Amino acid sequence: MDWVTGMQNALRYIEDNLAEELDCREIAKRAYVSGFHFQRVFSALCGYTLGEYIRNRRLTLAGAELLAGGLRVIDVAVKYGYDSPDSFAKAFTRFHGITPSAVQKNKGARIKAFTPLQIQFTLEGGSMMEFKIMEKDAFTVMGFQREFNCESSYAEIPGFWREHFEGGGGKLVFGMFCICYDENKDDGSFGYMIADSWDPGREIPEGCVTKTLPAATWAVFPCRGAMPKALQDVNTRIWNEWLPNCREYEPAGNCNVEMYSDGDTGSDAYYSEIWVPVRKV
Repeated sequence: MDWVTGMQNALRYIEDNLAEELDCREIAKRAYVSGFHFQRVFSALCGYTLGEYIRNRRLTLAGAELLAGGLRVIDVAVKYGYDSPDSFAKAFTRFHGITPSAVQKNKGARIKAFTPLQIQFTLEGGSMMEFKIMEKDAFTVMGFQREFNCESSYAEIPGFWREHFEGGGGKLVFGMFCICYDENKDDGSFGYMIADSWDPGREIPEGCVTKTLPAATWAVFPCRGAMPKALQDVNTRIWNEWLPNCREYEPAGNCNVEMYSDGDTGSDAYYSEIWVPVRKV
């Protein structure tokens, strides 16, 4: 099953179940990847999170149903997963710019529509994407760990790095690696480590944890340029260009690694890498 077909299956499943409880892992199964990879891929390709997409689609349908009449606000709120009329009214008003009760009373009210995603095939100019396949034994890293939610991670992770260095954590852990990994939870959270390599026998500083990544095959993508744009651009291209066209490998495992070199992270010559665990198709 190719990646494009998997994504189509996942989007169809979301659309068919907007009035039901949607779990990321169940959605990801339709795309034949882990929930961890699916959420990261979705954000990279679409520019918004999976949760935002589902919420916007539900509010679109809720607005259309209230405009059509015949349903109470509370019924529509419950149908689309809101615990109370107040929480529904706040989300609805923020999205549509008008309260649900006002829409219900005014059949000429203007509401917004967030249309379903559609996969379209486009022919673009050929471009080169550099990568290598690396077989690596299990290795252990040591660092500072925190949990993030996919909904807010892009905004919060840079703050974690600032806090790390401003608080003196850089004296203990330089931050050669960033490790993102699935926490196997249903709330969309994932683990994030600012880490260095660790060898048995080395003392583990207070507040640090260790994590062993299993032996794996990694697709390694070089990133050249100032952070974070260079790395973000390559990350988007991995999921937007490389994966849909790769016929030999598919994502595997529930983590990915970013490797940072020494040097000026603001330089156009700065070098970093993204490691994605893969397996032969």
